[in-house]
Amino acid sequence: MSEFLLIKSAALDFSIQWICWAIAACRRTEKFYDLAGSLTFILLSLLSLKWGDNFYHRQKIQTAFICIWALRLGSYLFFRIMSEGSDHRFDRVRDHPLKFLLYWTIQGVWVFVTLLPTLILNFKKEDQPLSVTDYFGWTLWTVGFLLETVADWQKFRFRSDTSNKGRFIRSGLWNISRHPNYFGEILLWLGLFISASSVMNGKEYLSVLSPVCVAFLIIRVSGIPILEKSAFKRWGTSPAYAEYVQSTAVLIPFIW
Repeated sequence: MSEFLLIKSAALDFSIQWICWAIAACRRTEKFYDLAGSLTFILLSLLSLKWGDNFYHRQKIQTAFICIWALRLGSYLFFRIMSEGSDHRFDRVRDHPLKFLLYWTIQGVWVFVTLLPTLILNFKKEDQPLSVTDYFGWTLWTVGFLLETVADWQKFRFRSDTSNKGRFIRSGLWNISRHPNYFGEILLWLGLFISASSVMNGKEYLSVLSPVCVAFLIIRVSGIPILEKSAFKRWGTSPAYAEYVQSTAVLIPFIW
C-alpha cells in the first residue's frame, strides 16, 4: 500500500509542476515558480497524512514542521520576486518552453525526494513511542529553521536600506557564514530525516537521499556556486570583499 501511495504522491507532484509550467510558459513568467513548489510541499504533506489515516503524534508534528517551513519560505520568495520583478535564474529559459519545462520537472524531483522521509513516515501503519532520535531531529529542524529565517530577514532588511545599494551584507549571521540561510536549510531537512528514521526499516533508510540531495543542490548545483559567481562578478575587485571571503566560512559558521 505504501508503494502505491508513494507513486500516487509522485504523480500528483509532477502533475502540479507540469500544469504550472504550461501556464507559466504561456505567460512567460517565473513569478510563481517558488510559490508553486512551496504549496506542493504543503499539499503533499497534508494529503499523505490523510491518506495514511493514522495521525500519530510523530506524523502530525513532522507534517506541521514542513507546512510552517513551506509557508514561511514560499511567501518570502514570492514577495521577493514580486518586488524585484524577475529571477535571473530564468533569464535564458523563460522564452524557451522546453528548457523552461526542465526547470519545473527538476522542481518536481526536488519536492518528491526532499519529502520522501515524511511520506514514508505518514504512510506507516505502526507507530513507535517518541524517542531521543525524534527530539534530536526536531531540535535540528528548529535550529535550521531559525537560522534560515533570521538570515533571510537580515538580508531583506539590509537590501531594503537604500544606503546599502551596491554593497554586500556581512553583518549578523552573514558575518559568520557567507550562506547561513543555506546551512539552516540543510540542517532542517537532516533533522526531519532523523526523526522519521525512528520508524524506518530496510530500504526505507534510502530516503536519506532527502538531506543528501538538498546539500548537493545547495553546495554543488543551484545554490552556493551560482551566488558565489554572481558575487565575484560584482565585488571581485573589491579588497573588502576579498577580505570577507578569506575570513568568513562558506557555509558552516566558523568551520567551512
